[in-house]
Amino acid sequence: MRSIHHKILEQIRSGSGAALATVVRASGSTPQKPGSSALFSEKGLLAGTVGGGLLEGEVQHIAESVMISGTSDHFYFNLDSDQGSDGAICGGEAEVLIDATPSSLLTVLEKMEESLSRRTDGFLLTGVSKKHDRGRTIRRYWISGSGHEDLPIDMDTAFKEVIKDHLKHAERYGFIEIDLSSVPHQVEMAYLEHIKPMPHLVIAGGGHIGKALAHLGSLLEFEVTVVDDRPEFASVDHIPDADHLVVSAIGPAMEEIKVGPDTYIVIVTRGHNHDGEALRACIGSGAAFIGMIGSSHKVGIMKKQFIDEQWATPEQWSAIHTPIGLSIGSKTVQEIAISIAAQLVEVRNQKNREDAE
Repeated sequence: MRSIHHKILEQIRSGSGAALATVVRASGSTPQKPGSSALFSEKGLLAGTVGGGLLEGEVQHIAESVMISGTSDHFYFNLDSDQGSDGAICGGEAEVLIDATPSSLLTVLEKMEESLSRRTDGFLLTGVSKKHDRGRTIRRYWISGSGHEDLPIDMDTAFKEVIKDHLKHAERYGFIEIDLSSVPHQVEMAYLEHIKPMPHLVIAGGGHIGKALAHLGSLLEFEVTVVDDRPEFASVDHIPDADHLVVSAIGPAMEEIKVGPDTYIVIVTRGHNHDGEALRACIGSGAAFIGMIGSSHKVGIMKKQFIDEQWATPEQWSAIHTPIGLSIGSKTVQEIAISIAAQLVEVRNQKNREDAE
């Protein structure tokens, strides 16, 4: 779990104040879509974005104010491109929910953290009610798994039925507003956000390329695991961007890693034999991506060996991205890592499109 929600948890646990802003509606040409969130402290933006530029500046100004007042509310922004050179944003309209007390999220986020650590997805349900005086009350719930059996027990039965009917819709679109017009309930507005564990990037090899790729993978919102049999290479000092470091013989370590449809495996060890051990452990595993570094000559030799030894079928071998990386004429370590990272993003985006269809 490395996301804005993780940053909120850090902020709450540190005892520091914050305000959470979430775009809940957008129309026309807007910089961010509904569900985009930003976390602010009294020092400014901590994580995320609601679109940058003047919109984010306005939201930050309001966030600073609500942190002082403790009053959460719903705010409307007209992003009119005819406001002049300083005011020109993009055109369109946006509505932003600003939560003045995200500290109330602690229990909910801890449940989310526990689910995501088990690589189980779920839904963050936000209910917004008008206060009698001013502002709004915000309540949030974590719904794990399919959610039907995990809806809060204190929730109105009619409201629960509406939520159940929208889970699949939220799973498809990521973030939705729930129409409550047919439900007599104190909640004025409700939003449902589908939250999944980050895709898991497993890097076999903690050398120069593995280190550079771990950094890029972290920036690109992968959960990063690096495997190497050398303690000095699979260390926090050497690779500070990895979420998990495994110091063990590469073949057996790769066999121990749980592989699923959101696992991306990159094999960049220090030699042919270690590459082969890593590949044998994961080929045909059903991972979203398996890629291995190497020259065309090396790849040809390994392909023959794997098929001759019946370690893989021709179909399984054809699914391996090797030589790995997009063809960008890369020469340096950093360029090679960028070419691999770009290929990972390409495959991930294609998979996301197919899953949404």
